[in-house]
Parts: sequence; C-alpha cells; structure tokens
Amino acid sequence: MTDPVVAETLSHDDEEVRGSSLPRYLALKAGGALISLALVVVLGFFTFRVLPGDPAITMTRGRQISPDEVERLRRQLGLDQPLLVQFGHFVRDLFTGDLGTSYFYRRPVSELIGEYLGPTLLLTGTAAVISIILGLWLGQKTAWRRDSWFDRFHTGLALVFWSVPTFWLGLLLLLMFGGWLQLLPTGGMTTPGAHETGIAYVLDVAEHLVLPVTAMVAVVYAQYLMVMRASVLEEMSADYLTTARAKGLREDLVRTRHAVPNALLPTVTLIFLTIGGLISGAVTVETVFSWPGLGYLTYKGLSAPDLPLLQGTFVVFSAAVIAMNFVADLVYRVLDPRLKAS
Repeated sequence: MTDPVVAETLSHDDEEVRGSSLPRYLALKAGGALISLALVVVLGFFTFRVLPGDPAITMTRGRQISPDEVERLRRQLGLDQPLLVQFGHFVRDLFTGDLGTSYFYRRPVSELIGEYLGPTLLLTGTAAVISIILGLWLGQKTAWRRDSWFDRFHTGLALVFWSVPTFWLGLLLLLMFGGWLQLLPTGGMTTPGAHETGIAYVLDVAEHLVLPVTAMVAVVYAQYLMVMRASVLEEMSADYLTTARAKGLREDLVRTRHAVPNALLPTVTLIFLTIGGLISGAVTVETVFSWPGLGYLTYKGLSAPDLPLLQGTFVVFSAAVIAMNFVADLVYRVLDPRLKAS
C-alpha cells in the first residue's frame, strides 16, 4: 500500500510536470509559427521578384517617355539596387509595420490592406458561419441515417461540390443568376450610384453577397460534412451509446447529447484550419465577382506587377493561415485530454 505522504508527493510532482508542459507546448507551437512566417517573408519577396515584366515599364505604358526617364523611375522605386539590398530594406520596414508604397495606387500598402480588409472579412466570415452550421448539421444527420437516400444524396452532392474549382462554380453562378435569369447583381459590393444608407444599404450589400458567398459555401461546407460524418460513424459503435440507449434515451438525444459532442474534435480543428484558407482563397471568388476585398486587390497587383502590394497581401494571407493553424493546435489541446496529460 502506498504511503499517503509519498502519494501526495507523486501527485504534486505529476501536476508540476503537466503544468510545465503547457508553456513548453505553447513555446514549440509559437516558435514553429514564427519560423513559418519568416519563411513566408523570404519566399514572398523573392517569388514576386521573378515575375515577368518590369514594373517601371508597365507603369509608363502608353505614354511617350524616354529610356532615361524609365531608368530614373526604376531608381526612385529602388529597383536598380541589388536584390539582397532590396530584401534587407523590406525586412527592416516590415518590423516597423511599413509594407511599402503601392506602385499602382501610390498609397501605403498597409493603408490599402486596411481599407480592403473589411469586405474580405465580411465575405469570408459570412461564408464560414454558413458552411460550419450547414456542414456540421448535415454531417451528423447523414451519419445517423447511413445508407439512406438522405445520406447518399447529400454525401454525393458534397463530393461533387468539393471537387469543383471555386472560380468555375462562381462563373456558373454568375452566368446563371446574373446573366440568364438576371435575378442577382453580377459584381461589386454595392449598386453603383445608389448611395443607399441604413437598412437599404445593408440589404443592397446582402444582395451582392449572395452569389460569392454561395460559391464559397458550396465548396467549403462539403469538407465539414464529410469529416463530421466520418467522426460520427466512428462513434456510433461506441459502448457509451449502447448504455445511453439502455437508459431509455431517444435516438435524437443519443445523437445530440453523446455522439455529436465526442465527434466534434476533428471537425473543430478543421474549422480553424479552413478559416485561414478561406481568407487566402478569396482571391478567385473576389476576382470573379469583382468584390472589393484583399483578393481583388491582389489580382490588381498581379496585373502591374505591383511588387509592394503583392508582398503585403501575401504576408497578410499567409499570416492568417499560420495564425489559424496555431489556434487550431491550442484548441486541439484544450479539447483532447490526452494532449493535456502529455
């Protein structure tokens, strides 16, 4: 029999080990996130430097300008300096929050990102909420009705949407509802020249949201449905569900109170991982629907090429993905008791 004093000491030591593991876990994950962000900065800078085309020539296209004036513009933009010198200036400015000045807009990149960030968050946030609710609800329903017509129909539809490129689906929606049926706006965030305010403005924005949100939801909700379905199917054979049924609980209560909460773990982590991807994946949807967000801003930067703008949006998109991965790791540790004890 274990001595009470020894048992208490061992318990205290075990708590200390577990308590010290959390800061170590946070430090490892935060360190990995910082390393990833550093690699993103390096990759983003040098990748955009190999894009074809000279920004100075592109900016002066269509104007009568001499080669000397083009060279003078390149010096003003710092494009005549060695690549490593340009990278050093970029990193130095990045630490002070300065992302440079856009070649095309002639405005600070950080100011442009702040201006275009709101529409992107509105679009991706709306799509994320609808995708999560729809995917989780259908996922647990299809699993509980396995092999029924409901399961086969929704699983097949989800697999089709999951395999469809977002931009292609967006073009189809644009052609159908904006072209043939002419039921919904085909682009932008508001009706040009409307100058609506109050409720009228909200309704106008909501109407313009329908098509781009639908394009994003159709692809994203399928991931939640399939993962949730697989998780619930794994739980359906668990002994605790048999015990719950033996206690006389209805099937709906067995599903909602017992099976679904235990099946949420992989889905919750997937939610955080895909939210970052939604923000960075908004480029195609915003371009198709001319939605004035960061994705559309990135597309405009590619046509220049506007190097400071591309570098800034690339860092923001990548930072969003890295941040959501970090949050997913933390949430996973909170939800999974096995990681708490590690």
